[in-house]
Amino acid sequence: MASYNRVVLVGNLTRDIELRYIPSGTAVSEIGLAVNDRVKKGDQWVDETTFVDVTLWGRTAEVANQYLTKGSSVLIEGRLKLDTWEKDGQKRSKLRVVADKMQMLGGRGEGGGGGGGGPRGGASRAPARQQESYDQDQDYGDSYSSAPSAPPEDDIPF
Repeated sequence: MASYNRVVLVGNLTRDIELRYIPSGTAVSEIGLAVNDRVKKGDQWVDETTFVDVTLWGRTAEVANQYLTKGSSVLIEGRLKLDTWEKDGQKRSKLRVVADKMQMLGGRGEGGGGGGGGPRGGASRAPARQQESYDQDQDYGDSYSSAPSAPPEDDIPF
């Protein structure tokens, strides 16, 4: 049976982005995303928040680092990846999203498409479109994505 691994999330960043480079020179960043869902419990509507770890690669990671800050609204499209490791003799695992596309949401004052008024460092920039989208895989060729599912073991920057 075939499977389909696609995730689309809209949420807010839970922390500022930390950009790193692996030895090959590829940019990578790990972001936290808070995704809200409204569910009915009894006769009341309750907001539930899910916190998701997302990995951005390449130019997408660099753009996110330049224009997004904690609280920024963003749409992420990608795939689920299960990380497994062993700590103190205990097997551990965690689901994360490897992003293929990122779209900044909201207005300039909201840290969205305009990046909160300009790039980090106080430099000004020309007016931006209301929403900007950055793809990991620009050519949409035969490959699923140009982003590696995980860097080689000796290249892990965290």
